[in-house]
Amino acid sequence: MSTSHARFAYPFETLQQLAADVLEHARAKGATACEVDVSEGFGQSVTVRCGEVETIEYNRDKGIGVTLYSGQRKGYASTSDFSPAALRDTVEAALNIARFTAEDDCAGLPEADLLARDLPELDLYHPWAISVEDAIRLAGQCEQAAFDVSPQIGNSEGASVSSQEAQFISANSLGFMGGYPTSRHYLSCAVIAGEQDAMQRDDWYTTRRNPQALDAAEDVGRMAARRALARLGGRRVQTGVFPVMFEAPVAAALLGNFVHAVSGGALYRKSSFLQDSLGKQIFPEFVRIREQPHERQGLASSAFDNECVATRARDVVVDGVLQGYFLNVYTGRKLGLPTTGNAGGSHNLLIEPGEHDFAGMLKLMGRGLLVTELLGQGVNYVTGDYSRGVAGFWVENGEIRHAVEEITIAGNLRDMLRDIVAVGNDVLVRGSKQTGSILLDRMTIGGE
Repeated sequence: MSTSHARFAYPFETLQQLAADVLEHARAKGATACEVDVSEGFGQSVTVRCGEVETIEYNRDKGIGVTLYSGQRKGYASTSDFSPAALRDTVEAALNIARFTAEDDCAGLPEADLLARDLPELDLYHPWAISVEDAIRLAGQCEQAAFDVSPQIGNSEGASVSSQEAQFISANSLGFMGGYPTSRHYLSCAVIAGEQDAMQRDDWYTTRRNPQALDAAEDVGRMAARRALARLGGRRVQTGVFPVMFEAPVAAALLGNFVHAVSGGALYRKSSFLQDSLGKQIFPEFVRIREQPHERQGLASSAFDNECVATRARDVVVDGVLQGYFLNVYTGRKLGLPTTGNAGGSHNLLIEPGEHDFAGMLKLMGRGLLVTELLGQGVNYVTGDYSRGVAGFWVENGEIRHAVEEITIAGNLRDMLRDIVAVGNDVLVRGSKQTGSILLDRMTIGGE
């Protein structure tokens, strides 16, 4: 793609020329291989709190990152200065670093036949020409909608409207050069219900590439308010072993735990409880997980990964069996496997939804804990041991009875993945990992 957009400080062709200049200077200086990333971005964010403007922020950034190889030695340097002298200095700094690093037989660019050639149109750029005045008005409408839900919503941490745009070029000495503009927009609200010692906070947000696809500001505010109100009167429950259901926003974190455990860095260092799990049953047979990097307007869509390797749709889990890891070129070589095009992370990873909506998932659980917030860090990826503080709701006869707080859940990730009972169809799209609510057969709840 070679389209120039007037909203950016630099024409797209200028970024291409800067990348070409870096590659030429690296070749002239004797580098055996080189890759370069050139990017610029800008945006604005507005926050309104209790009806008053709290912050107005503007950002504009640019940068060039250069990775050079001298044989099997690697060096990296970066700069935010686009002048010819700065580019030369950055190349030479990266080359000097490479000269003093140890040789690594897995270092180097991807094989040429892995590079992306035909770049699909992913429709990732939707500029939002929203003025500061309109952003303030929209944030105010969002917050006011929350206050209007109930007089018990007595305070706010603010409603925010953010719009970000960027464009980039990635190139390497194997002849690849590609890039495109992107956008991402965001609307959020966080409010406080109750008073004095009986206060509870909660929030809600929506994010999309296209501002027209954002949830209505009033809906975001009302959802934040209802969630905060629902948490009032929270109490602990008895310690025991019960079914646990992860609400969709926190279920994505569980999917993230799985991705980390089957990613190349953890695997080649032998620091994963899912070591040597390729081709083995990890989930129940009904679980299917698919990666879809070419989804139009996807929040994690990309024609190529951070190493310019072509991305492709693939099944990661079929019938509960692991079909592939998440590898970049380096970790793949360490494991003796090809890259999966995941330098930089996963791309629109989706657990296939089941038949139940949120209410249906609660009915299926019957009695147990609904988790709506995870607190603290307590995941040991070597052993799989999992222990987190949580907040949520106690469920009886398939219906929410009361809020729950000051409790923990514990288990082992290997057992948790195996003990998934159902995946809901209440999929919430907020990032690279997408899933509905996830119901687990049992976990240990630490309460009273």
